[in-house]
Amino acid sequence: MVPESSLAEVLRARGLRLTAQRQLILQAVLDLGHATPEQVHGAVRKVAAGVNITTIYRTLELLERLGLVTHTHLSHGSPTYHAAGEHQHVHLVCRECGAIDEIDRELLRPLADRLAGERGFQVDIGHVALFGVCGRCEDGERK
Repeated sequence: MVPESSLAEVLRARGLRLTAQRQLILQAVLDLGHATPEQVHGAVRKVAAGVNITTIYRTLELLERLGLVTHTHLSHGSPTYHAAGEHQHVHLVCRECGAIDEIDRELLRPLADRLAGERGFQVDIGHVALFGVCGRCEDGERK
């Protein structure tokens, strides 16, 4: 469970109040690890059936502005949210089963440094997603 006092302090510092819905939505993101707004909605509805999807989207946007969650795009659909306090990482997304894995962003540092030097392009490594086939699916295809 997210320490209620921590969330309350962040909200109060911005002139906002802690609501049960905000707490539930943040907790759902933390519990799910990587979750779309629809997945967060499903988790929250198990506890508070009256929370609608619009509230989920608005609250996720607020939590991101507050620096508590961040998002990345792991498919053509909705963004995927996870806790902002986590170590930034690169997402590995399996096209077969949809599994999401993480690798340390430093593995892409040589590429990011080269792009910066040669093109002046600054890669936002925390938003990088690499698509392919995971080892489990690859092994299943060989059988």
